[in-house]
Amino acid sequence: MSDDAPASDRFGEFDLIGRYFAPLATDPGAFGLTDDGAVFDVPPGETCVVTTDAMVAGIHFFASDGARNLGWKLLAVNLSDLAAMGAAPLGYTLDFALPKGWLPAQTDAWLSDFSRGLMQCQAQFETSLLGGDTVSTTGPMTLAITAFGSAPKSKVLRRSGAQVGDMVWVSGTIGDAALAVKIRQGWTPPNGASFPHADKRLDMPFPRLALGQSLRGIATAAADVSDGLAADLGHICEASAVGAEIRFADIPVSAELRALVATDPGLVTLILAGGDDYELVFTAPAAAEAQVRAAAEAARTPVYNVGRIVAGQGTVAIAGPDGKPIELDCLGFAHF
Repeated sequence: MSDDAPASDRFGEFDLIGRYFAPLATDPGAFGLTDDGAVFDVPPGETCVVTTDAMVAGIHFFASDGARNLGWKLLAVNLSDLAAMGAAPLGYTLDFALPKGWLPAQTDAWLSDFSRGLMQCQAQFETSLLGGDTVSTTGPMTLAITAFGSAPKSKVLRRSGAQVGDMVWVSGTIGDAALAVKIRQGWTPPNGASFPHADKRLDMPFPRLALGQSLRGIATAAADVSDGLAADLGHICEASAVGAEIRFADIPVSAELRALVATDPGLVTLILAGGDDYELVFTAPAAAEAQVRAAAEAARTPVYNVGRIVAGQGTVAIAGPDGKPIELDCLGFAHF
């Protein structure tokens, strides 16, 4: 990890790197984080896939969020992008800016938990830290990872391959993470009920790497559901110059959230536009249904057919349980 700290602070920076992050550099090409860069090989016949995601305090996570969960989530959301492209992880770099003025004891405890979360996630998905940068900031805490993966050159999944007549599929369940966000923003559920399952979905998303790799050569387009189901399916439609029709009743939803929606129909926006699910939405020819289901079974990941691709230009039409269209004021999260 690079050294751009003042001379008087350098020992502290390298001590920080050696204590918390060098143990994460398990790949031999990381050289124990002692060099200015790392090296890694891409398997023969495959191409490198690169993605990056940043998380800013107050925008992407709450001040009360635990450091261990943040470590897991920061890596997981990047691995989710690799999953959406059918790639296997090769390694990642980490950049973070800690606010000036943190007390040493506070920094030590936070970094210990944060690095533990990273280690748990990278061990789960068999990847390694390769390098990065550590800086201080006068602004909010900012965390970023760049993840590297590989996939066969002819089988990289993209957003631009959906064809009219394809089926639209979704993995896992949708909306629980958005429910957790709503509660943390101050909304009180009926009877003051708690939703630990929703909290876990928000704090520790599980990237669908196995499913993405199993869909190589089967899916025509894919994206991960990070901004919201309607928004991310819309991204596929825009890139493919098609439209989509989905059935709300067929969207996979947890029993807890489905019960809430039954009492408060306004909560349908959590399912359609909430985001933070990190499931996969993908398309495949209708004739490939058996292959899709076999790929999902091989990846031990449930998938559900929720609609179809139609002629259009980036439009997503949603049919409600009564068959009438559902109109959304916002399709999903947007930074700008």
